[in-house]
Amino acid sequence: MSGDLRVGHGFDTHRFGDEPGRPLILGGVRFEGVAGLVGHSDGDAVAHAVTDALLSAAGLGDIGVLFPDTDDKWAGADSLGLLADAVARLAAAGWRVVNADCTVVAEAPRIAPRRADMEARLSEVVGAPVAVKGKRAESLGALGRGEGLACWAVALIERR
Repeated sequence: MSGDLRVGHGFDTHRFGDEPGRPLILGGVRFEGVAGLVGHSDGDAVAHAVTDALLSAAGLGDIGVLFPDTDDKWAGADSLGLLADAVARLAAAGWRVVNADCTVVAEAPRIAPRRADMEARLSEVVGAPVAVKGKRAESLGALGRGEGLACWAVALIERR
């Protein structure tokens, strides 16, 4: 095996909060009329999962190691900025992103109406195509009760 291609997997989940005025941001896109996610940064679970998938593929750690929620420096951080930092780390290590794919599991909000916006924002930051799709938990468990959402991501990178 040449090691020229690598696959990474990422996952993130957050619960919905009740902090007034906290926006819901997914894939760098603001969703109006929905409670924001609880998180140390802006809580963008989609950007977090993609970041972890990229870092994993390159063997560069994970989002919790590089941007720990115990460090006030990252409080309220823009998750697309964290994603951009991860992409820069990959480039410095000799890797480039081929593509990434995300699945968001949530009862609300509906992902499809904002999918193109999310894909455009994420793809711009990553420098490669990023696909996003939404699924429902069909009333099963905490996700099915609408207590939060989860995102899984996979990424393919190649040696530059």
